[in-house]
Amino acid sequence: MRCKSAESSRTMNAPAIHCEQLTRRYGRRIGIEALNLDVPRGAIFGFLGPNGAGKTTTIRLLMGMLRPHGGRAEIFGDDCWRHSAAIKREVGYLPGDLRLYPYMTGRSALRCFGRIRGQDLQEQGSKLAEQFKLDLDVKVGRMSRGTRQKLGLVLAMAHRPKLLILDEPSNGLDPLMQRQLHDLLRQQANEGATVFFSSHTLSEVEQLCDRVAIVRQGRIVADDDLKSLRSKAPRRVTIVFEAQATHEPPAILRIEQREGLCWQCEWVGDAGPLIQWAARQPLRDLTINEPDLEVMFHRHYHAKGEAS
Repeated sequence: MRCKSAESSRTMNAPAIHCEQLTRRYGRRIGIEALNLDVPRGAIFGFLGPNGAGKTTTIRLLMGMLRPHGGRAEIFGDDCWRHSAAIKREVGYLPGDLRLYPYMTGRSALRCFGRIRGQDLQEQGSKLAEQFKLDLDVKVGRMSRGTRQKLGLVLAMAHRPKLLILDEPSNGLDPLMQRQLHDLLRQQANEGATVFFSSHTLSEVEQLCDRVAIVRQGRIVADDDLKSLRSKAPRRVTIVFEAQATHEPPAILRIEQREGLCWQCEWVGDAGPLIQWAARQPLRDLTINEPDLEVMFHRHYHAKGEAS
């Protein structure tokens, strides 16, 4: 039998989210397979992948809505299936398909969620609603999709959770409200909360995240901080010569197209060796673009045989 002090120490030192060999299938179809993931406390963590890659399945396992067929998932050291009731009370969660009773108003939804959590959410909920320009007296049945999404965010954040789990949180929001959401998530992280959100939009992840995991066909295919990912992303390079090149290019320079004295190329890594080679060439112009994460992510996304 494990003593309480050892259990408390383990929980205090545990990452916000820990998944080990986490597996869930739907009959013969793979949801996720042997997924390993650690989300450090205080991070804004992006869970990125195309539709059907396994993002929502992972989130439902974290929230104890599905039972894993293998492996385990933990939140702050607590098993997500065995302690799902406590996790649901404490975690701020926005599902990808938020559904509320159409007769409810935002205000009555806050009262309902407050009773479930054992807290009065009216004051903080009203502040968040004001930031999202949300009228809490409108019934859910009369709300647009974007307005329902704003209400879902208010309900997820009103109890000031230590962990926010958000499934495609920007869906339905206009650009102004997306910016407001990003500001709020940064504020939450600055105050010590952990933010874990799924997205299929690279630009959102680039703007917000400290770290990113990419999921495809139910498996993690990349898990790194953005700085490291950028170092692995290709740069677009355009070289225009005055005359034919006098030295063979570095092997790492991938020449995609040659039109006379103009080369369109791709380069991965530090640009120093490329510049050294270029300095010995009869060049008219050289353009080296910033690392292109879009290309790298799309290569992960568009491999054949996506999972559901």
